[in-house]
Amino acid sequence: MLILFIASLFLAGCASYGPSVPTDYAGPQASIKDSAQTHSASKVDIFYVTHVDGREIENSLIKTRTTNRGRGLAITAQLLENRIPARATTVYIVGRTEYAAPILALTNTVYQVKGSVEFIPEPDKRYVVRGELGETYSAVWIEEEASSLLMGNKVEIHGSSKLGTFEK
Repeated sequence: MLILFIASLFLAGCASYGPSVPTDYAGPQASIKDSAQTHSASKVDIFYVTHVDGREIENSLIKTRTTNRGRGLAITAQLLENRIPARATTVYIVGRTEYAAPILALTNTVYQVKGSVEFIPEPDKRYVVRGELGETYSAVWIEEEASSLLMGNKVEIHGSSKLGTFEK
């Protein structure tokens, strides 16, 4: 009985991600890719998509953490690109500071900004999640890759977006 309880707790922690395009959608598509700004060998700001039209998808933060596990104090951002429907779409985006090791996150500043952006992607166009993180201003937004035009709204924090110890 105890083994079943422990196994169920372990399996409850497993995440499954949905597709970025619904399986029943047959219309035109665009793509959206994540971006990063590397500050040092052990610190990077990642700007990424977590949800498309309410469906949680695999994201670059999880991919980066998984790929860099066991590399000590070195981190390389692992950025994803996802297909999205070319129709009115709501995308949940995040900008977050990530460190190579959890102890670095606990002893240094982690900034985060997140929110939803609604826009209408055009068929076969590429979009990029961009952002900036800092003590007095943080923002995350979506741009059309070729023109750098802003799509939808910027998600902004005027003031500090610094996370507390238990939020990291």
